[in-house]
Amino acid sequence: MFADYLSNYYTRCEPDALLVCELRGAVRGYLTGCRRPLVRQAYQAIANAAVAAKALSRSYSRPYGYSSRAFLRWVLLKAWREVPAAPRNTPHFHINLLPEARSVRSTRALIEAFLTFLHDHGHRSVYGQMVTYATRRSEDLFSRYGFRVIDRVEVTKYRALYAGRVLLSTVVKDLSAGPALVAVGRSSLNRRALESCPL
Repeated sequence: MFADYLSNYYTRCEPDALLVCELRGAVRGYLTGCRRPLVRQAYQAIANAAVAAKALSRSYSRPYGYSSRAFLRWVLLKAWREVPAAPRNTPHFHINLLPEARSVRSTRALIEAFLTFLHDHGHRSVYGQMVTYATRRSEDLFSRYGFRVIDRVEVTKYRALYAGRVLLSTVVKDLSAGPALVAVGRSSLNRRALESCPL
């Protein structure tokens, strides 16, 4: 249910902005993009009501297990407070790759294809929200590829799974100078951090 909730807008309303990463003939990752944020906002308002009703109904008809109940409690009580600020009316994207497809080459190919798509349609900025850690994916990494971190918020649902703080960060890129990801002073540490997206 929640997988559908998170992906339905992109697959139904903006399939032209959805990219896949294929490796040896099989899909091993994807990038979901949105260049009509106001449309998505309206879509999500309806989706929020629908998923809340469905979750409530299922809580009685086929009760959730402990993990699902804990997740629902987090969604109801904390999730809405653990979202970092993002620029309004600005395109965004999300990227996920399976471990075997995580490389600088595949990550850059997906992101640059989407940024080119936005640039060709006249958009001049884009943002993404990605999970970051105290010791990984620093602001310096993002700045090397033209992204700027504008906000970070801790995501508490990971506290039981990870000893350190897990943050959700909003990163923004200005596309007015072009869509390319230009790395300056790349290092092996930064390469590993880029490979370990998701955004």
